[in-house]
Formats: sequence, structure tokens, C-alpha cells
Amino acid sequence: MLVHPQFDPVAIHLGPLAIHWYGLMYLAGFLTFLWLGRKRIATLNHPLIDAKFLDDLLFYGVLGVILGGRLGEVLFYNPGYYFSHPLKILAVWEGGMSFHGGFLGVLIAMAWFARRQRLPWLQLMDFIAPLVPPGLAFGRLGNFINSELWGRPTDVPWGMVFPNADNLPRHPSQLYEFALEGVALFILLWLYSRKPRPVGAVSGLFLVGYGSFRFLAEFTRNPDDGIFGLMTFGVSMGQWLSLPMVIAGALMMSTSLRRPT
Repeated sequence: MLVHPQFDPVAIHLGPLAIHWYGLMYLAGFLTFLWLGRKRIATLNHPLIDAKFLDDLLFYGVLGVILGGRLGEVLFYNPGYYFSHPLKILAVWEGGMSFHGGFLGVLIAMAWFARRQRLPWLQLMDFIAPLVPPGLAFGRLGNFINSELWGRPTDVPWGMVFPNADNLPRHPSQLYEFALEGVALFILLWLYSRKPRPVGAVSGLFLVGYGSFRFLAEFTRNPDDGIFGLMTFGVSMGQWLSLPMVIAGALMMSTSLRRPT
């Protein structure tokens, strides 16, 4: 049995300024996005996609991630708490970001950006998809450092006690999601996108891959503390939100693979 090390959520103290690990994880995700994006640009030779384009793309993406992710957490998972404590909605450094809300926020932000750049929206999403999983991996590390979103009780040898939860050994589900949604999904998408693919195929694979990995990981993750918990058929809110992603991704791949590359 392992015990969570109970990290200080503040990584750096600079007088009255506190820099939280959770914020540093987001910064690491955004910097990795830029680094990998430049590598993808070098292989595309697209007349409209360059370093300046990537910087602007990141700006819109950050807005979508933060606004969508926080609103998703508030509306999907814990509306009662946040409506009772409205100032806590702004406390993003304490954790609490919904992937599905952030995903919807990014879709909207990218649609707006694609319209301004006069680029096909789906082609833009194919470019972005392989750059996303490292950011998800850093986000799950932030969850682990914050000792939040822990797993269900277990008797596996690597079960971990989270003292801010209880004294039961639990699945370190944040690390499972780090490995699946971050590392495995990145390798899958990066290798798949190295060759030319029909428009929509890479985006479709992202939806299928993330939705499937998240659905599996949720079986080890403790149900969210909001108004939902486990729902119909013993399925969590995260699993219900992931199912449409898998279905939509499979339809996108099936449709796109009938088109020429």
C-alpha cells in the first residue's frame, strides 16, 4: 500500500504571490503544444499555417480550455456548490476543470478562429488533435499533485491512501488517465497523423481514442461528488459524456476514410 505524498499545492512562493502546481501544469501543456505544433508545421508545408498562426491558435485555444473547462465543471458536475459559492468559480488554481466542458469550449473557439482565418474547420481540428494529449497528461499530473479526483477503493498492491479522502487504499486513477489519455493517446495520434489522411480521420481517431480511454478509466475513478455520482446502469457522468465522443468519432472516421486522402 502506498500513501499519497501530500504535495504543497503551491510550487513557488514569491512574497504575496503564490504560483500553484496546477497552473504550472497548464503552462507546461501550452508550451508543449507550441513545441509539437512547430514540428507538425515543418511537415505540412501549408501556405497559411506558420509560427505566427500557431501563436494565435494557442491564444484562442487557451480561452476555450479555461472558459469551457471551468463552466463545464460548474454546470456538469457541481452546480449546487458553485452557485452557493460563486467566487469559487474563479478559483481555477484550486483545480476543478471539466475535460468535456473544455473540449466544447475549444470546438467553439476553433470554429471562430477557422472562420477568421478562412480555413476549413475540420482540417484545423485534424492539425490540432495530436497536440492535445500532452496537455491532458499534464492536467492529470496536476490532479494527482492536488490530491483530487482519486480512485475507488481497491486491494491492488499499488493502491494509494489519499489522506484528504480517508484511510482506504484507492486506485491512483489520475495516473491511469495520465498514461491512457495523455501518453497512449499521444503516441496513437502522432504516429497515425505522420502520413496524409483524409480530412476528419485524425479528429475522429481522437474522439474514439479519448472517449474509449476515459470510459475505461472511469471504472477505477471515484464518482464525482456533485449532484450525479453513478447514474443509470452504474455509469458515471464522465462515461455518459464520453459515449457520444466515441460514436461521433467512429462515424467521422467511417465517413472520412471513404474520401480521397
